[in-house]
Amino acid sequence: MGKTVRWGVVATGGIAAKFAEELRAVDGAEVVAVASRTEASARAFADRLGIPRAYGEWSALVADPDVDVVYVATPHHAHRKAAGLALEAGKAVLCEKALTLNAGEAEELVALARDRGLFLMEAMWMYCNPLVLRLAELVRDGAIGEVRTVQADFGLAGPFAPDHRLRDPAVGGGALLDLGVYPVSFAQLLLGEPDTVQAHALLSPEGVDLNTGILLGWSSGASALLSCSVVAATPMTASVTGSAGRIDLPHGFFFPDRFTLRRDGREPEEFVLDGDADRQSLRPEAEEVMRCLRAGLTESPLVPLDGSLAVMRTLDAIRDRVGVRYPQERATRA
Repeated sequence: MGKTVRWGVVATGGIAAKFAEELRAVDGAEVVAVASRTEASARAFADRLGIPRAYGEWSALVADPDVDVVYVATPHHAHRKAAGLALEAGKAVLCEKALTLNAGEAEELVALARDRGLFLMEAMWMYCNPLVLRLAELVRDGAIGEVRTVQADFGLAGPFAPDHRLRDPAVGGGALLDLGVYPVSFAQLLLGEPDTVQAHALLSPEGVDLNTGILLGWSSGASALLSCSVVAATPMTASVTGSAGRIDLPHGFFFPDRFTLRRDGREPEEFVLDGDADRQSLRPEAEEVMRCLRAGLTESPLVPLDGSLAVMRTLDAIRDRVGVRYPQERATRA
């Protein structure tokens, strides 16, 4: 991989635009192509962001010899197809979270990447955030003793109309895959895959989860109380409590600009993001992909594929407990 890493972007929604815009500020990054379901949509996106090539088919982008890595920003239901096309064409892939619609699809993608010796990473930007990395380091080093509980929530008030993608089962709608993936990933960053999964949800008439409570348990005795919602604006905070202290993250825990470490018998310690850093930046995620590619790695140590698979298994278990199944899954089982 040369000094310049050339990106192709699949999809033209808000997160795709944000990622493409932020790549401009990443040293050695260049967005050379975008693809959408229609050439008109791709061309409008390309013209707005100064991208030289626009394709009306994903297959054309992944066949472009000037593309080194493909960023997949489609809705969840299309992650398997889009990322799979890129891997089959020999391209490295950064795929938005949740990695796929379900664990089975995720296993297929990971197997394909490993079989081809190609780089694949879930776009879990939280795992690349410098403060989240520092928090995880403190927990690993025993700063709060043995972890006993994790609490985290992510909820939006909406309301979202029945035809909104968050209410559409066909594209993997609901609170869980869009929002709940953050609390679940946060808990599993610190404790690994849970041994037990319990959940309760309010479902929409369309059959997606609108408001979901989750209780995860580990054989160590640790537990995580998590929630996600598209009908209630929750605090979006998180805390990790151990046998000797606690770490609290304020609103926006998944892109924190600070957190507080409270240890027994000591004054609270506040950890703050570098003053020049943007707490909502996707740059650390992009920089991690490029670092791995230049080093010849096929997996990121910050966002390991086994960890993404474990999160997908937990999300599947939660959906199983609350009775959410997407149309593609029902068709597969029929």
